[in-house]
Amino acid sequence: MPHGGFYAKVRRGLPGLIGQWRRLGQGDEDRLALLLAETARVAKLGEPEATPDGETLVDWSAPDASDIIPLWAARTATFLLVQMPARPVPHNDDEACAWAYCWLRNRAFDDCAAAERALPDHLREPLAAALKAAWTDRQGLRLV
Repeated sequence: MPHGGFYAKVRRGLPGLIGQWRRLGQGDEDRLALLLAETARVAKLGEPEATPDGETLVDWSAPDASDIIPLWAARTATFLLVQMPARPVPHNDDEACAWAYCWLRNRAFDDCAAAERALPDHLREPLAAALKAAWTDRQGLRLV
């Protein structure tokens, strides 16, 4: 899968990722946006310039929002979704690519197999192909 093709899938999958966080998170939109930003800061997944409001969170989950979602928000949503007892999974290939990309950005792994082993059991199969593509993409970027 060419680099541009993979990253385009990631960008297309980000709104669905944020949308899942909105649907499965407990609380109103403003509270979920605050939780996302505070978790990003505490877990060192990014430094939001400002804490978004609920309306911004809604905007980020719109299908055409792929170019406005900050990476810290996607990384943090992945971090939170992976830990949820509801055991959410990506809904399609684009979302799987977004989850896999963020998974690799959130933690350091020696190889793709280690990244896959670290996934919760319920995500290993849904993310298998996307994780391999994300690893290949990540390794390709190191050569630049």
